[in-house]
Amino acid sequence: MSSLRATTILCVRHADGVAIGGDGQVTMQDTVVKAGANKVRRMKGGQILAGFAGGVADALTLFEKFEAQLERHPANLMRAAVELAKEWRSDRYLRRLEALMIVANHENVLLVSGTGEVIEPDDGILAVGSGGAYALAAARALMAHSDLPVAGIVREALGIAADICVYTNENITVLELGG
Repeated sequence: MSSLRATTILCVRHADGVAIGGDGQVTMQDTVVKAGANKVRRMKGGQILAGFAGGVADALTLFEKFEAQLERHPANLMRAAVELAKEWRSDRYLRRLEALMIVANHENVLLVSGTGEVIEPDDGILAVGSGGAYALAAARALMAHSDLPVAGIVREALGIAADICVYTNENITVLELGG
């Protein structure tokens, strides 16, 4: 049986704040099974933003594991992300999970993967999922050539990705942490 897959997530951090957004599409192979999914959420009382792409059930499990790490390391997003990546890579059950997470606060934007990577981009922009490359390119262009706030950049870039990628739709949810 094929798993449900969710895409696309984009996160932008800049002087005026941090925003994360996701489209609403969930697919099973080449069939859209849901158009209005929410793939982004606030954590730790609204201080942290998180989003996922990949297997839906896998990502929900990872959200729970990440929240547990945030409880253990409440003042350190980087440490919580590294500890999640270590657990994800070393645990026999978690190793099979197929998802990517982006987590962010005012100081960091991080990509967390099941192979143990925790990556912080040089420019504060990260995107994952089927339409991730399109959203990333659009966000970089908008950052360089517009005066849009971060939430506007995320919304517009995901809209551009939705126009290009058949696995990304225009049911966009954006969450923001102000500057």
